[in-house]
Amino acid sequence: MKIIILIPVYNDWQSLFKLLQNINYEVDGLNKEFSIFVVNDASTENKPQFYNNLNNLKSIKIINMKENRGHARCIAVGLKYILENENFDYVIPMDGDGEDNPEEIKQFIDNLNYHPDKPIVGERIKRSESIFFQFCYFIHKLITFVFSGETIKYGNYTCLPKSIVEKMINEKATWSSFSGSLAKIAKERASIPSVRGTRYFGPSKMNFLNLIKHSFSIIAVFKLAVALRSTLFVIIYFFLVHQNISIIMLLPIIFVIVMIISIFIISKRENIEEFRNSLKNILVIEELKK
Repeated sequence: MKIIILIPVYNDWQSLFKLLQNINYEVDGLNKEFSIFVVNDASTENKPQFYNNLNNLKSIKIINMKENRGHARCIAVGLKYILENENFDYVIPMDGDGEDNPEEIKQFIDNLNYHPDKPIVGERIKRSESIFFQFCYFIHKLITFVFSGETIKYGNYTCLPKSIVEKMINEKATWSSFSGSLAKIAKERASIPSVRGTRYFGPSKMNFLNLIKHSFSIIAVFKLAVALRSTLFVIIYFFLVHQNISIIMLLPIIFVIVMIISIFIISKRENIEEFRNSLKNILVIEELKK
Protein backbone atom coordinates (compact mmCIF):
# COMPACT_ATOMS: atom_id res chain seq x y z
CA MET A 1 0.00 0.00 0.00
CA LYS A 2 1.43 3.35 -1.08
CA ILE A 3 0.54 6.37 1.06
CA ILE A 4 1.56 9.96 0.30
CA ILE A 5 1.55 12.57 3.06
CA LEU A 6 0.90 16.04 1.61
CA ILE A 7 2.13 19.05 3.60
CA PRO A 8 1.80 22.74 2.63
CA VAL A 9 4.40 25.08 4.12
CA TYR A 10 5.14 28.79 4.08
CA ASN A 11 8.16 30.15 5.98
CA ASP A 12 7.93 27.41 8.60
CA TRP A 13 10.87 25.13 7.79
CA GLN A 14 11.85 24.47 11.40
CA SER A 15 8.38 23.10 12.20
CA LEU A 16 8.32 21.10 8.96
CA PHE A 17 11.60 19.32 9.63
CA LYS A 18 10.53 18.45 13.17
CA LEU A 19 7.23 17.13 11.78
CA LEU A 20 9.07 14.92 9.27
CA GLN A 21 11.13 13.43 12.09
CA ASN A 22 7.98 12.73 14.10
CA ILE A 23 6.20 11.19 11.09
CA ASN A 24 9.22 8.97 10.45
CA TYR A 25 9.00 7.77 14.06
CA GLU A 26 5.23 7.22 14.03
CA VAL A 27 5.07 5.18 10.79
CA ASP A 28 7.75 2.76 11.94
CA GLY A 29 6.32 -0.76 11.91
CA LEU A 30 3.13 0.09 9.99
CA ASN A 31 4.31 -1.99 7.01
CA LYS A 32 3.14 0.58 4.46
CA GLU A 33 5.11 2.63 1.95
CA PHE A 34 5.12 6.28 3.02
CA SER A 35 6.27 9.18 0.86
CA ILE A 36 6.23 12.90 1.61
CA PHE A 37 5.20 15.74 -0.71
CA VAL A 38 5.77 19.26 0.60
CA VAL A 39 4.20 22.19 -1.27
CA ASN A 40 6.35 25.27 -0.64
CA ASP A 41 4.02 28.24 -1.14
CA ALA A 42 6.76 30.57 -2.44
CA SER A 43 8.39 30.96 0.97
CA THR A 44 10.52 34.09 1.38
CA GLU A 45 12.78 32.46 3.99
CA ASN A 46 15.57 30.20 2.78
CA LYS A 47 15.24 26.51 3.54
CA PRO A 48 17.91 25.44 6.07
CA GLN A 49 20.19 22.45 5.58
CA PHE A 50 18.22 19.23 5.84
CA TYR A 51 19.90 16.12 7.23
CA ASN A 52 18.24 13.03 5.88
CA ASN A 53 18.07 10.25 8.42
CA LEU A 54 14.41 9.36 7.89
CA ASN A 55 14.68 5.68 7.08
CA ASN A 56 10.95 4.91 7.30
CA LEU A 57 10.06 7.33 4.49
CA LYS A 58 10.61 6.16 0.94
CA SER A 59 10.96 9.62 -0.59
CA ILE A 60 10.64 13.31 0.24
CA LYS A 61 9.88 15.85 -2.48
CA ILE A 62 9.32 19.59 -2.30
CA ILE A 63 7.10 21.27 -4.89
CA ASN A 64 8.33 24.88 -5.01
CA MET A 65 5.70 27.36 -6.22
CA LYS A 66 6.50 30.49 -8.23
CA GLU A 67 3.83 32.63 -6.55
CA ASN A 68 2.10 32.43 -3.18
CA ARG A 69 -1.43 30.99 -3.48
CA GLY A 70 -2.47 30.25 0.11
CA HIS A 71 -2.92 27.15 2.23
CA ALA A 72 -6.01 25.64 0.57
CA ARG A 73 -4.70 26.11 -2.95
CA CYS A 74 -1.36 24.54 -2.04
CA ILE A 75 -3.22 21.39 -1.03
CA ALA A 76 -5.26 21.55 -4.24
CA VAL A 77 -2.08 21.84 -6.35
CA GLY A 78 -0.50 18.98 -4.42
CA LEU A 79 -3.50 16.70 -4.97
CA LYS A 80 -3.54 17.51 -8.68
CA TYR A 81 0.18 16.91 -9.13
CA ILE A 82 0.11 13.64 -7.18
CA LEU A 83 -2.86 12.26 -9.11
CA GLU A 84 -1.30 13.10 -12.47
CA ASN A 85 2.27 12.05 -11.72
CA GLU A 86 2.46 9.53 -8.89
CA ASN A 87 1.47 5.94 -8.16
CA PHE A 88 -0.41 5.88 -4.85
CA ASP A 89 -3.35 4.42 -2.95
CA TYR A 90 -4.07 7.13 -0.37
CA VAL A 91 -3.16 10.75 0.34
CA ILE A 92 -3.01 12.22 3.84
CA PRO A 93 -3.02 16.05 3.76
CA MET A 94 -1.84 17.61 7.02
CA ASP A 95 -0.55 20.93 8.33
CA GLY A 96 3.21 21.32 8.63
CA ASP A 97 3.35 23.13 11.97
CA GLY A 98 2.53 20.35 14.45
CA GLU A 99 -1.11 21.25 15.02
CA ASP A 100 -2.08 18.04 13.19
CA ASN A 101 -0.79 15.29 15.45
CA PRO A 102 1.39 12.75 13.55
CA GLU A 103 0.55 10.11 16.19
CA GLU A 104 -2.95 9.95 14.65
CA ILE A 105 -1.58 8.61 11.35
CA LYS A 106 -1.73 5.16 12.93
CA GLN A 107 -5.47 5.61 13.53
CA PHE A 108 -6.01 6.52 9.88
CA ILE A 109 -4.13 3.40 8.79
CA ASP A 110 -6.03 1.15 11.21
CA ASN A 111 -9.35 2.48 9.92
CA LEU A 112 -8.45 1.60 6.33
CA ASN A 113 -9.19 -2.00 7.28
CA TYR A 114 -12.84 -1.03 7.87
CA HIS A 115 -13.31 1.85 5.40
CA PRO A 116 -10.94 1.24 2.46
CA ASP A 117 -13.03 3.23 -0.03
CA LYS A 118 -14.22 6.13 2.14
CA PRO A 119 -12.42 9.32 3.08
CA ILE A 120 -11.47 9.25 6.75
CA VAL A 121 -11.52 12.62 8.49
CA GLY A 122 -9.94 13.74 11.74
CA GLU A 123 -12.91 15.08 13.73
CA ARG A 124 -11.80 17.66 16.24
CA ILE A 125 -12.64 16.60 19.78
CA LYS A 126 -10.32 19.09 21.48
CA ARG A 127 -8.56 22.30 20.47
CA SER A 128 -5.55 24.09 21.94
CA GLU A 129 -6.38 27.72 21.09
CA SER A 130 -7.62 30.43 23.47
CA ILE A 131 -11.15 30.37 24.88
CA PHE A 132 -12.08 33.34 22.67
CA PHE A 133 -10.86 31.59 19.51
CA GLN A 134 -12.64 28.37 20.47
CA PHE A 135 -15.86 30.35 20.99
CA CYS A 136 -15.45 31.96 17.56
CA TYR A 137 -14.82 28.55 16.05
CA PHE A 138 -18.03 27.25 17.65
CA ILE A 139 -19.94 30.18 16.11
CA HIS A 140 -18.35 29.33 12.75
CA LYS A 141 -19.58 25.72 12.97
CA LEU A 142 -23.04 26.86 14.09
CA ILE A 143 -23.43 29.36 11.23
CA THR A 144 -22.16 26.77 8.75
CA PHE A 145 -24.75 24.25 9.92
CA VAL A 146 -27.66 26.72 10.09
CA PHE A 147 -27.13 28.22 6.65
CA SER A 148 -25.71 25.26 4.71
CA GLY A 149 -27.07 22.21 6.54
CA GLU A 150 -23.53 20.77 6.74
CA THR A 151 -21.79 19.71 9.95
CA ILE A 152 -18.06 20.06 9.31
CA LYS A 153 -15.89 19.19 12.30
CA TYR A 154 -12.68 18.52 10.41
CA GLY A 155 -10.00 20.39 8.53
CA ASN A 156 -7.32 19.26 6.10
CA TYR A 157 -6.14 16.33 8.22
CA THR A 158 -7.78 13.42 6.42
CA CYS A 159 -6.99 10.17 4.61
CA LEU A 160 -8.24 10.18 1.01
CA PRO A 161 -8.49 7.15 -1.26
CA LYS A 162 -7.41 7.68 -4.85
CA SER A 163 -11.02 7.74 -6.10
CA ILE A 164 -11.81 10.69 -3.81
CA VAL A 165 -8.66 12.56 -4.86
CA GLU A 166 -9.80 12.22 -8.47
CA LYS A 167 -13.22 13.66 -7.63
CA MET A 168 -11.68 16.54 -5.68
CA ILE A 169 -9.43 17.73 -8.49
CA ASN A 170 -12.48 17.82 -10.77
CA GLU A 171 -14.45 19.90 -8.27
CA LYS A 172 -13.94 23.67 -8.52
CA ALA A 173 -14.66 24.15 -4.80
CA THR A 174 -11.35 22.40 -3.98
CA TRP A 175 -9.56 25.50 -5.29
CA SER A 176 -11.14 27.53 -2.47
CA SER A 177 -12.00 25.22 0.44
CA PHE A 178 -10.65 21.72 1.08
CA SER A 179 -13.11 20.70 3.80
CA GLY A 180 -16.08 22.27 2.01
CA SER A 181 -15.21 20.46 -1.21
CA LEU A 182 -14.82 17.13 0.57
CA ALA A 183 -18.19 17.59 2.28
CA LYS A 184 -19.75 18.29 -1.11
CA ILE A 185 -18.33 15.33 -3.05
CA ALA A 186 -18.26 12.69 -0.29
CA LYS A 187 -21.43 12.50 1.79
CA GLU A 188 -20.31 9.23 3.38
CA ARG A 189 -17.20 9.69 5.49
CA ALA A 190 -15.53 7.73 8.25
CA SER A 191 -13.80 9.52 11.11
CA ILE A 192 -11.21 9.25 13.84
CA PRO A 193 -11.03 11.45 16.98
CA SER A 194 -8.43 14.17 16.50
CA VAL A 195 -6.91 16.57 19.03
CA ARG A 196 -5.77 19.92 17.65
CA GLY A 197 -2.23 20.34 18.94
CA THR A 198 0.01 23.35 19.44
CA ARG A 199 2.53 24.65 16.95
CA TYR A 200 6.08 23.37 17.27
CA PHE A 201 7.53 26.85 16.81
CA GLY A 202 6.05 30.35 16.73
CA PRO A 203 2.47 31.63 17.14
CA SER A 204 -0.54 30.31 15.25
CA LYS A 205 -1.20 31.97 11.88
CA MET A 206 -4.98 31.56 12.22
CA ASN A 207 -6.34 34.88 13.47
CA PHE A 208 -9.92 36.17 13.72
CA LEU A 209 -10.04 37.61 10.19
CA ASN A 210 -8.57 34.43 8.70
CA LEU A 211 -11.17 32.40 10.58
CA ILE A 212 -13.97 34.49 9.04
CA LYS A 213 -12.49 34.02 5.57
CA HIS A 214 -12.07 30.29 6.23
CA SER A 215 -15.67 30.02 7.46
CA PHE A 216 -17.16 31.90 4.51
CA SER A 217 -15.06 29.86 2.06
CA ILE A 218 -16.63 26.66 3.41
CA ILE A 219 -20.17 28.10 3.41
CA ALA A 220 -19.67 29.43 -0.14
CA VAL A 221 -19.37 25.86 -1.42
CA PHE A 222 -23.08 25.49 -0.60
CA LYS A 223 -24.14 28.98 -1.67
CA LEU A 224 -27.40 27.87 -3.30
CA ALA A 225 -28.55 26.17 -0.10
CA VAL A 226 -27.39 29.24 1.82
CA ALA A 227 -29.41 31.56 -0.43
CA LEU A 228 -32.54 29.43 0.04
CA ARG A 229 -32.17 29.14 3.81
CA SER A 230 -31.40 32.85 4.13
CA THR A 231 -34.52 33.76 2.17
CA LEU A 232 -36.64 31.55 4.42
CA PHE A 233 -35.01 33.11 7.47
CA VAL A 234 -35.82 36.65 6.30
CA ILE A 235 -39.44 35.74 5.50
CA ILE A 236 -40.02 34.00 8.83
CA TYR A 237 -38.23 36.76 10.75
CA PHE A 238 -40.34 39.51 9.19
CA PHE A 239 -43.48 37.47 9.84
CA LEU A 240 -42.61 37.17 13.53
CA VAL A 241 -41.62 40.82 14.05
CA HIS A 242 -43.67 42.65 11.44
CA GLN A 243 -44.99 45.05 14.06
CA ASN A 244 -42.90 47.74 15.74
CA ILE A 245 -39.75 46.94 13.78
CA SER A 246 -36.84 49.02 15.02
CA ILE A 247 -33.27 49.43 13.82
CA ILE A 248 -32.13 47.02 16.55
CA MET A 249 -34.57 44.38 15.39
CA LEU A 250 -33.31 44.78 11.82
CA LEU A 251 -29.73 43.87 12.79
CA PRO A 252 -30.18 40.12 12.13
CA ILE A 253 -31.47 40.93 8.63
CA ILE A 254 -28.51 43.23 7.99
CA PHE A 255 -26.12 40.52 9.21
CA VAL A 256 -27.65 37.93 6.85
CA ILE A 257 -27.53 40.30 3.87
CA VAL A 258 -23.87 41.18 4.52
CA MET A 259 -23.04 37.49 4.95
CA ILE A 260 -24.76 36.52 1.69
CA ILE A 261 -22.94 39.23 -0.25
CA SER A 262 -19.60 38.19 1.29
CA ILE A 263 -20.22 34.52 0.52
CA PHE A 264 -21.03 35.17 -3.12
CA ILE A 265 -17.92 37.33 -3.46
CA ILE A 266 -15.73 34.64 -1.88
CA SER A 267 -17.36 31.96 -4.05
CA LYS A 268 -15.64 33.55 -7.05
CA ARG A 269 -12.43 31.96 -5.74
CA GLU A 270 -13.82 28.65 -7.02
CA ASN A 271 -12.20 29.00 -10.44
CA ILE A 272 -11.93 25.68 -12.26
CA GLU A 273 -9.75 27.13 -15.05
CA GLU A 274 -7.21 28.42 -12.54
CA PHE A 275 -7.28 25.03 -10.87
CA ARG A 276 -6.71 23.19 -14.14
CA ASN A 277 -3.76 25.42 -14.94
CA SER A 278 -2.36 25.48 -11.40
CA LEU A 279 0.60 23.20 -12.14
CA LYS A 280 2.04 25.98 -14.32
CA ASN A 281 2.80 27.80 -11.06
CA ILE A 282 5.35 25.10 -10.11
CA LEU A 283 8.91 26.46 -10.29
CA VAL A 284 10.91 23.34 -9.55
CA ILE A 285 10.59 20.05 -7.68
CA GLU A 286 13.36 19.13 -5.25
CA GLU A 287 14.05 15.60 -4.13
CA LEU A 288 15.35 15.60 -0.56
CA LYS A 289 15.25 11.83 -0.49
CA LYS A 290 14.93 9.43 -3.39
